[in-house]
Formats: sequence, C-alpha cells, structure tokens
Amino acid sequence: MTAEEFLAWDESQPIRHEFLRGEVYAMAGGEDRHATLALNFAMALRGHLQGSPCRTYINDVKLRVAPADAYFYPDVMVTCSAVDAAHRLIKSEPLLVIEVLSPGTAGYDRGDKFAAYRMLASLREYVLADPRSRRCDVHRRGDDGLWILHPFDAAEGVHLASVELSIDAETLWAEVEPGAAPGAMI
Repeated sequence: MTAEEFLAWDESQPIRHEFLRGEVYAMAGGEDRHATLALNFAMALRGHLQGSPCRTYINDVKLRVAPADAYFYPDVMVTCSAVDAAHRLIKSEPLLVIEVLSPGTAGYDRGDKFAAYRMLASLREYVLADPRSRRCDVHRRGDDGLWILHPFDAAEGVHLASVELSIDAETLWAEVEPGAAPGAMI
C-alpha cells in the first residue's frame, strides 16, 4: 500500500492505524494508566506553552515522517511550526514526541519507531515514559546531531529541554498507579 492509498483507506476505518513503508498496523486500545500519563504530559505542556506559537497534540493527530515513508499517532507531540499550524489533520515538524510504553509496543517504540522519528530534522526530544516503573527515558538530539539518553527516575519527574519545562514527579505521575495492574498480562 502506498502512503496515498493508506490515507484514503484510513479515513473510513473505525480504529486508528499507523503506516510504515507500505505496512499498516492497527493501534490497540490502551489501559487507563497509559491514557492518564499521556494526559498529564499534555496538560503540563499545554499550560506551559499557552500564548506561544507552539501547540500540544495528543494521540488523535497523525504525524507524517516523510523520510521513513510513515504515519504515526504519537501519544503526545509538540510542534511550533507554521507549516504544521496550517494543516489540521497531519503534522510533520514536531519539536517533541512522547510515547507512553506498554508491554505490546515498548520494543517497537524503542526500535523501529525511534529510528523513523530520528529522521525528522525538527525533532529535538523523544520521550519514552513507562507507567509501570515510573521512569522516563528522554533522548535529546545534540547540536552535533547525536542522540543522548537522559534517564529520569520516578522521584525526579522529568525535564524537557526542547520546551524548557520541568514537570515534578507529583504532577507527572498523578493518578498513575505503578506496577502491573491486577490480572494484567505482562
């Protein structure tokens, strides 16, 4: 399937799909911890960026990664791009992308998806947030183009240098229960 065929087909689908180099992947629903953590990030970012040209989006807005021939639905992304402001359905120049990890997607989020995201010239930070361990791995692109890992433990909260925002642990992990949910498969 081409990217154009995917976009036409995806408009009529009842569930979200991601697209990577001709392959289509159905997006599974997430648990409440996943949604709560993404919302905590988005609320902190939106409040911090209010009045600026930057906008925060949650998982219903597509991200086009043209160099990877891909479309994704990041859990949270921030773009300050005038090009993105002009397009309602698809963004292409994020500054920050956040993925909340789940057992079924963690490997993909750390591997192929991160490899695709790294192709975005605009991207400065990629955050992998784990609701089970309450840890965040923040990958930052340096001025030399190299990506450096900045890990944050549960008690630290997280610092997002791309938007100059520190979110304290209490705010970040509010209403997110650590550990595996009772009866959950890991």
